[in-house]
Amino acid sequence: MKTKILIIAAITLLHFNSCNPGASFKNIISTDSAVIAKGKASFDLNCSGCHNFLRDAIGPQLGGLTREVSPQWIQHFVRNPKQVIDSGDIRAQKLFKKYKAVMPSFTTYTDKEIDEIIAFINTHEKPQQQVAAAYGKELLNPIPGSITASGLVVALQLLTKVPPSSDNGKLPLTRITKLDFQPGNSASFVLDLRGKLYKLGNNSKPSVYMDMAKLKSNFINEPGKATGFGSFAFHPEFEKNGLFYTTHSEATGSAKADFGYADSIKITLQWVVTEWKTNQPKASVFTGKSRELFRVNMVSGIHGIQEIAFNPTAHKGSEDYGLLYICIGDGGCTENGYPLLAHSKEKIWGTILRIDPMGKNSANGQYGIPVNNPFTSNKKSLAEIYAYGFRNPHRITWSKSGEMLACNIGHSNIEAIDIIKPGNDYGWPLREGIFVINPSGDLTKVYSLPPDDASYNITYPVAQYDHDEGKAICGGFEYHGSKIPELNGKYLFGDIPTGRLFYVNMADLKPGKQAVIKEWKVSFMGIQKTLTQLCGTERVDLHFGQDNAGELYILTKPDGKVYKLRSATDKPKM
Repeated sequence: MKTKILIIAAITLLHFNSCNPGASFKNIISTDSAVIAKGKASFDLNCSGCHNFLRDAIGPQLGGLTREVSPQWIQHFVRNPKQVIDSGDIRAQKLFKKYKAVMPSFTTYTDKEIDEIIAFINTHEKPQQQVAAAYGKELLNPIPGSITASGLVVALQLLTKVPPSSDNGKLPLTRITKLDFQPGNSASFVLDLRGKLYKLGNNSKPSVYMDMAKLKSNFINEPGKATGFGSFAFHPEFEKNGLFYTTHSEATGSAKADFGYADSIKITLQWVVTEWKTNQPKASVFTGKSRELFRVNMVSGIHGIQEIAFNPTAHKGSEDYGLLYICIGDGGCTENGYPLLAHSKEKIWGTILRIDPMGKNSANGQYGIPVNNPFTSNKKSLAEIYAYGFRNPHRITWSKSGEMLACNIGHSNIEAIDIIKPGNDYGWPLREGIFVINPSGDLTKVYSLPPDDASYNITYPVAQYDHDEGKAICGGFEYHGSKIPELNGKYLFGDIPTGRLFYVNMADLKPGKQAVIKEWKVSFMGIQKTLTQLCGTERVDLHFGQDNAGELYILTKPDGKVYKLRSATDKPKM
């Protein structure tokens, strides 16, 4: 699936790298309706999560592409895009530098298949430029300076390797994204977006605990880079009640959505939150039944429901105990021209919810809404909402003191860490980090905050970095373990594509201030290496995990490897 998306990402380089810029090649591209329909189907399935025809998203918008690039040139580029970039092609290198993506070669795609996609793209003109004069001068380098390296080096131990889930050995071999533990038990679990949840048994050998594709007939793991089996969370009393929760994506129209929008807006897929019950909590393979809590329509394949979690610091009898937090991305609605779906207390997209999964007072009667949620007294608001204004609250965690942190993946400029408070507004799509954006204009540009910014009541990140440093933030954890004292008081996180590793000191995370981010390194078998070197590819797809003892893990998708952080040295830089 990923390779098909990257084909279109590779094609878009041609905006910047045509052999004859400005030429029109419409007369040699098929206008047959059947060919265009096949191209549209392929585009919608494999490309729409990253590209549209309105504005730049994860990749560039594609309107007008065929007015600038010949089909023959596209065919050559798709066959070996890296060769074209490495040849010194100026425009290809410009886009590579902007989007920081390495495109593989696609020798298995036929000319006919690529021509069908090109025929569909050819039906879209380049959109008119949006005027943003009211926003002031664009900030070309929103965060000057660079993240500096600390003296922290952490030794990794290879814990296990998850079985490949890709077709024909294509990268990434797996799509592992989460490692978490079962409360009251030492068992850890690893999730592969392609549909399997693995339990780590003796010698940390993974075995399939749940296969979502077999349990849910409408399950899909495409389009997009984050669709599939999104997340899982065990109820804090799982050993007694056998309850745990999952999210997954399904095909459009699989069932009526509890949260939808106007018929004029496309639906690419649905995300579903499910409760599962087993009578054998200690079993190595799940058996039991399920019930659906709710489902949500999504405009595109990005920013779904990639995180659910219970507060591990809550104890029985406390306000937060047994309440499920659910991170809902904006579904790509802003990139696709529907920014009004996000940044609203009345809509579910771009929010963090808090529900009682065992209650019944929701609109559909399948879950409960805690009475102390921040918007329960406002009849126009969704009472499930705990906080809002997120593009993609990709990961949440809790500090030792019980403070909730979220990592919000940005668009083209800013990656952020937020302290989450009930009822607060975190700005997207009016803000990206501590900067202004135009939600109806060019989302790649950011501007300074206005003089009356305080009147917007937006809560800003406590740490952030720009795209000079990375591409998409990967949430991690404050270290809760006991084996590596050098990590005490640190929140460790990183950057998903590049695999760079960062930390902030917990004491520096204060509202209204920006904590200093430091970079840390890893070693393997006594040799200091980068994660790109360890997994042998420039796209690492980094994720973090934590076990029941608070020890931390690093997961890399391309090779399916799980590493445990074993020891560390910390020599301050002079």
